[in-house]
Amino acid sequence: MKKIISTVLAAALSLAGLAGTAQAQTTAAPDAKTRAFPDKPIRIVVPYAPGGYTDIVARLMATKMSEKLGQPVIVDNRAGASTIVGAEYVAKAPADGYTLIMAVTTTLSTNQFMFKKLPYKTADFTPIALAGLTPFILVAHPSVPANNVKELVALAKAKPGTLNVATLGLGASTQLVLEMFKSAAGVDVKDIPYKGSGPASTDLLAGHVQLYFDGITTSMPRVRAGQLKALGVTSDTRSPAAPSVPTFV
Repeated sequence: MKKIISTVLAAALSLAGLAGTAQAQTTAAPDAKTRAFPDKPIRIVVPYAPGGYTDIVARLMATKMSEKLGQPVIVDNRAGASTIVGAEYVAKAPADGYTLIMAVTTTLSTNQFMFKKLPYKTADFTPIALAGLTPFILVAHPSVPANNVKELVALAKAKPGTLNVATLGLGASTQLVLEMFKSAAGVDVKDIPYKGSGPASTDLLAGHVQLYFDGITTSMPRVRAGQLKALGVTSDTRSPAAPSVPTFV
C-alpha cells in the first residue's frame, strides 16, 4: 500500500487545485504486493454534482494521473447528503487503492459533528495528497444592488429575509461560512441547499438564487465576463487569482 500511495501522491502533487484531499482506503488487498500497480482503471469519486470546483480539480488530476500511471482514471460523481453518499461508497469499496475520493473538510471533519451517525469513519481513509487550498469568494447575480460586502450587509439589514444564498447543504463549508457571515454581520438571509457547486452556479447565473460562496477557480471567469459580481474574498489578504476583489475585513 505504501507504494500505491507514493505513486499516486507524485501524480497528485504535480497539479494545482483547491481545498480537498485525495483519499484511498487504508487496508491493502491481500495480493496487492504481488501485483504491479496499477493494472486496471482507477476511480476518483467526487461527492458533488459535475461542474463545480471540486469536480474540475478531480478531472485535471485524473488526466495527469492517467498519463503518468498508464491506466484510465475515471471521475465518478456521487452527490448528496453533505458528501456522505460518495464517502460511503468509497468506504465500502475494496481496499485496494483503486477507489479514491476527492474529500473535503465536510467529509473528513464537519460531518462527524453534524450527524449523530455516519456510514463511514475518517479512519476508513488514508490521506494521499492535499490537492490545494482556496478561499471562498462571495459572488452575486448582477441584479443584486450591492457591489461589495458593506453594501450587501446594508441591503440585507434593510430587507431582512429577502436575499437568498446557495450552499452545498447542512455541514458543508459553504453553509458554515454563510452562518459565520450571518452571525458576524447580524443579517437574516435564506439558505438554499444544492447537491453541488455546478447546480448552484447554474441557478445563480439564471438568477434563481442571488448569492453564493463559490471557489475562485469557477467564479472569476464569470465575473470577468460580467455574468456575476464579486463582492469579497474570505481570506485575510487579497487573492492573487482575484487581486481586484477586496477581503471581507
